[in-house]
Amino acid sequence: LAIPTSAYSSYSSCRQYREDLDAAEAAVDGAVRFDKVGPFAESPQFIRANARAVVAAWRELRASMGDGVAKLLFVTHSIPLTMNAASGSGAASTRYEAQTLRVAQKVAEVASAELGEELDWELTYCSRSGSPHIPWLEPDVNDRMEELEGVEGVVTAPIGFISDHMEVLYDLDTQASETAEAQGLKYVRAATVDDDPEFVELLVDKLVELAAVARGELSSA
Repeated sequence: LAIPTSAYSSYSSCRQYREDLDAAEAAVDGAVRFDKVGPFAESPQFIRANARAVVAAWRELRASMGDGVAKLLFVTHSIPLTMNAASGSGAASTRYEAQTLRVAQKVAEVASAELGEELDWELTYCSRSGSPHIPWLEPDVNDRMEELEGVEGVVTAPIGFISDHMEVLYDLDTQASETAEAQGLKYVRAATVDDDPEFVELLVDKLVELAAVARGELSSA
């Protein structure tokens, strides 16, 4: 049973893993079978775990800047526009960008209700790579912070990632933090879902369900 560390559906975050697992199966003549947990970004547990992280970060920001104008920037890994168009089923509502926007909207709604404050949010991207001639999803989180006017503080929320790896520790804790400082913005980075108990429970449930499918006790997971 395999758990991908990406919650969303696109070629590099979902189908490529399946292709690699299929190749591994073929290499041992099917002696080992791999079953992969599917995308889980829109699960209520993932939404609530991210909302808790946003609430904690927002309260930290408010403690340092009071009632000034603040912005919530959700951040996920950018991908080429062609990959985005081919993600999900290919229909606009199933694409990577659409998935992430729905998650951001739901997280913002849950966090706003908890805080008693309507959060002003946008979706931004990080970790663009490759040829500059190939268009990727935008805006970059740093570029967007440099464009903000009348804003005194920013919370970045890494909803595209589940743990503190390079795209979080460098792209957000280093680069984005430096951009915020250069712009005179108070800055707080929300936690990843990481070991949030409800998120961990979600993964356990996914594995238990997948195991039941492998045993023939369920028709699908």
